[in-house]
Amino acid sequence: MAAYTGLRMPSGWTATLQAVSLQGGFHRRFLVGSLLHPIASRTGYPYPLFAAVSFAVLAGIVTVLVRAAVTARNPARRYLVLGFLLLPSGGYLFHEVGYFDQVLYLFLFASLWLLARGRVLAASLLIAAAATVHEITVLTVLPLFVLAAVRSLPTRRAVASVLPAAVVGAVVLLVPASSGGAPRALGTVLSAHGFPVRSDALALFGRTQSASWHMYSPWQAFLFLLPLVLVVGAVVLRVCHQAGSGGLRLTVLSAGAALSPSMLALAGWDMERWAFLLVANFCIVLWFWLGEHPVPMRRFPYGLPMAALLLTVHVPLAYFDGYQPRALTGKSVTTFVEHVTSGRIVHTPAH
Repeated sequence: MAAYTGLRMPSGWTATLQAVSLQGGFHRRFLVGSLLHPIASRTGYPYPLFAAVSFAVLAGIVTVLVRAAVTARNPARRYLVLGFLLLPSGGYLFHEVGYFDQVLYLFLFASLWLLARGRVLAASLLIAAAATVHEITVLTVLPLFVLAAVRSLPTRRAVASVLPAAVVGAVVLLVPASSGGAPRALGTVLSAHGFPVRSDALALFGRTQSASWHMYSPWQAFLFLLPLVLVVGAVVLRVCHQAGSGGLRLTVLSAGAALSPSMLALAGWDMERWAFLLVANFCIVLWFWLGEHPVPMRRFPYGLPMAALLLTVHVPLAYFDGYQPRALTGKSVTTFVEHVTSGRIVHTPAH
């Protein structure tokens, strides 16, 4: 149902950003493009290469979610995954194919897997590498990793495991986004190969944060997120209190990890995307508490997380590039089937 609702080809925006590389003079969001550069530069930057990578990452995310639901011992964890996929957040996950957010969460899941097996250094380095995929790491997956580390490691070792990501994140934010002329040079190369290049995506690397604030209202973006912030914060605090374990430190870290994506209102105008990430972090925090601090059914307020998730039905997660969620109606289903059978669904986007 989630795939039907939001599936599309990766946009020209996401494909353009995946072509950004350290070799091309970019100092932010370069890891994916740097790994693809040896192949892309020799094959003429084919859009299908970047689309294939995008769908591989999405498939990895979906595999993690499905496996988590199937193997969950606590039924509440299974319902949490089902709720995330069936509500608007599920369709948005598929619509967001190609965005670096999905790479970040895939890195997070891998680092949590390593952390659970005692491979702390590998987990720490992997989450540090995420900061070179996208700088929003510091407000999305890093707080979740901090929470997981504090829950499973002694305090000093937990702090040490977070330091590499904090340092890399600080360096990425402090250095210039790109060398002079790099965005224009890459745009020229991509255009010459018939790539669906988005010049506005490359313009990000020459724009200061203050210039971005002149293009939208951070206050309006935060007001859009405020209902979710209030409900998510209240539910997390209630769940932590009801669980009756972990103390003040874990309660504060849990609330911080769940709410940290709301600070992205200061970073850009993608309000619906920030709302989606807020819901994603909220679900992961709940996943932690439902597993590591099991509470008897009669005590745990299972209705609270579901009520919070149901709120997302009333938060309009508008899609990018003029797309809309597919309706579950005969006409929409028939159109979707026609697009699949004709191959239209896999056409290269115009933008």
